Amino acid sequence: MSMFDTMGREPGATTRKPNTLRKLERMNKALRHEEPDQVPISDFFWGSFKERWRHELGLPPEADPYYHYDLDWVVTVPNMDPWIRPFQTLEESAQSVVVKTGFGAVMQKHFQHPMPEMIAWEIDSFEQLEHATLDDPADPRRFFAAGDNQIAGVGDGFQRDSPPWLDTVKSLHPDFPVYGSMIEVSECLTRLVGQVNSMMWMAEYPARMGAVIDRLGAYYLAMTEAALAAGRGWLDGFVIWGDVAYKKSTFMSPAYWREYFKPWVARMIDVIHRAQLPVIYHGCGNVHAIFEDFIEIGLDAFNPLEVKAGMDAVALRQQYGHRMAFCGNSDIQIWEQGDRAAIRREILRKLQAAHGGGFIFQSDHSVSSSVAGTTYDYIVQLVRQYGRYPLQLDECTT
Repeated sequence: MSMFDTMGREPGATTRKPNTLRKLERMNKALRHEEPDQVPISDFFWGSFKERWRHELGLPPEADPYYHYDLDWVVTVPNMDPWIRPFQTLEESAQSVVVKTGFGAVMQKHFQHPMPEMIAWEIDSFEQLEHATLDDPADPRRFFAAGDNQIAGVGDGFQRDSPPWLDTVKSLHPDFPVYGSMIEVSECLTRLVGQVNSMMWMAEYPARMGAVIDRLGAYYLAMTEAALAAGRGWLDGFVIWGDVAYKKSTFMSPAYWREYFKPWVARMIDVIHRAQLPVIYHGCGNVHAIFEDFIEIGLDAFNPLEVKAGMDAVALRQQYGHRMAFCGNSDIQIWEQGDRAAIRREILRKLQAAHGGGFIFQSDHSVSSSVAGTTYDYIVQLVRQYGRYPLQLDECTT
């Protein structure tokens, strides 16, 4: 029996629908590099896309793509803020809001713009970062209480008083394979001090910054363990959020990443695997330089494999075989153009990476409001038609 068959279940979890169990089997087979009935499909949707999608398809206000298309998995986020506290509102108008969050980040959210901007940080010197005292990583409020938190509340939309994480997990559990998630150190630093400060301090104080990374690594490892305990019996997998790259390569040198960041990702993967859950790592940008490292530390699947950063699932399959599963990589820029012939070529080509399993179909980042609702509807139809095993893709050129 595979480690992903039992999913760490405990008595008391709600009875799941037969269709949900089929989706769970589909996901787990794909992650074990076996061919399920069809290629799993899901995505991360911007709130502004959902509004456009509902309007264009004539759907009611409560319609949701996960339910409408019966998608194959969903990700949930607990409160990962270093300081558990309500947002401090600094400015507010009908057009925008400026808040300081539990990361100490001052964020400006223009409601007409899709994403917020981090404009300042409570920690604005390296010495402050070295001596920062953070809230308990296992504080039960992270998992069981409603409240403001940056990752759930300030993004494409703006939400105060996010619901308790475990309530969200339980509400989704009957209908979907539900994944928990946790940031790792690189993602924390982006929110805690900003990418510019983070990279500058790695260059100026490499060893001292390494000690900070080790401390934060231990902190989020403990938070991962607490999340796994809180969600035991309810989770089907886990996502690690950890952007470490841009269009050309990694933010830091691969050697520095291997010395300080990689060990903590490896430990997170290990504790998740010990909970009998598969792990998907979400890392934007061009990660070619460290892709082999993720295979080495036992990662089950990599997401999102951004096309605009030079990632290609078909080429990666040729290079690495079935040593790693892939999640994503369908070019969102082609989706945004709406050209159905180009979209069809793109979808069928990327499905070539699904031969033998090991592939979950998604965009190469997330579905923005630049994608027409009718376009996404067409994409789901294509994946459901051509993603049935055994795959029949002879007409597709690679």
